[in-house]
Amino acid sequence: MSKSANRARLHEIIRKRSFGRGEITLASGRKSDFYFNLKPTMLDPEGATLLAELTYEALKDDRLDFIGGLEMGAVPLAGAIAQLSWIKGHPIAAFFVRKKPKEHGARLAVEGLAKGESLKGKRVVVVEDVTTTGGSALKAVEAVREAGAEVALVLTMVDREEGATEAFAQAGLTFRSLYRAAEFL
Repeated sequence: MSKSANRARLHEIIRKRSFGRGEITLASGRKSDFYFNLKPTMLDPEGATLLAELTYEALKDDRLDFIGGLEMGAVPLAGAIAQLSWIKGHPIAAFFVRKKPKEHGARLAVEGLAKGESLKGKRVVVVEDVTTTGGSALKAVEAVREAGAEVALVLTMVDREEGATEAFAQAGLTFRSLYRAAEFL
């Protein structure tokens, strides 16, 4: 399928599996009368494939070494994109940032790196499933910067258009989205 056909089909899947109406409290603490829960789309075989394909296409020219973000939203995305990038011959390794480092074992904040591997000096994209104010992605940005990475950009699957663009601009970060909330309202 063409990129526009893939995008239209993924829009249908998100609308059916991941978009809803009804009062909800968002991770940012704000109230809303609509929501996106992208996990059902990210874990659906067709949805996962289309998300990976469209994300890979959006990122393939950015010379990235790693893709990842804050658990839980970034984990399925980063894994699917890493797999597809290998198949496409342009590998982008995946990682994720724990919301809170484990209190046992290696006590890592950034997971997915092999022993001796580091984000130091690597170009990284921080991904997120749904972005409202950008707070979750900024936590991931902080963790990967502390690990020595260069954050090339932040990419979200759906931008709720409620302040993230401005927050990332203020932080000096490039921000892109596959979809905007307005496309579903």
